[in-house]
Amino acid sequence: MDYLDGTIDSMQNSRFAALYAGLAKECSVNTHLTHTDVTCLLIVYYKFVLRNGPTAKMMKKKQFYHLFLVLFNISNVKLIDRILLAITTDVKYVSAQAWIKLFTLYTTKDLSTKMQFAFEVYNTKGTGYIDREQVVNAVEHFFSGDDEDEINELRADMCEFIIRKFDVDKDGLISYEDYSAVVSEQPCLLEFLGLIFPSVDVNDTIAHCINLSTLWKNA
Repeated sequence: MDYLDGTIDSMQNSRFAALYAGLAKECSVNTHLTHTDVTCLLIVYYKFVLRNGPTAKMMKKKQFYHLFLVLFNISNVKLIDRILLAITTDVKYVSAQAWIKLFTLYTTKDLSTKMQFAFEVYNTKGTGYIDREQVVNAVEHFFSGDDEDEINELRADMCEFIIRKFDVDKDGLISYEDYSAVVSEQPCLLEFLGLIFPSVDVNDTIAHCINLSTLWKNA
């Protein structure tokens, strides 16, 4: 593997190659990301790991949260929890495989893949359906202010609008079939219960910082 980053010394570069060369090759074959994309992402991941000490092997969950809050501008901790759960079952660490899975989802142009991921994040009860309670809980984060009565009215109106819009078969539940039918016609409603994906501006920043060519292609 080539010496790709001037901030990593020769010993660290050798360790990086030993740890991640196989994974980089595997991911470039099994995802839409190029080998350079994956390698650049793994270098960033490796730098996070190095911050945890010379014997560390994985990114800490706390580092993952900071990434969302600072870079992705996603501050809803409950949604970050759900995003993390969608890519890994580990409660303490984020593996390199989970890291690549996240950016595979964040850079795909396939709407179906994005919808499946978003619905999994929103389906907090794991039932395969989104009920009124889940919509109410999500809408609480949409509005804030000093006038409590006005805020509660706005939340109630938004909740009713979402249920009317997405409960296509009018059974009181939003199924994936309901959700995908609506979003397929109106992709702008993909993140109807809160931000999950980085904005275009954030993607541009990521592309600049880590030479992620796939983001340029998707822009």
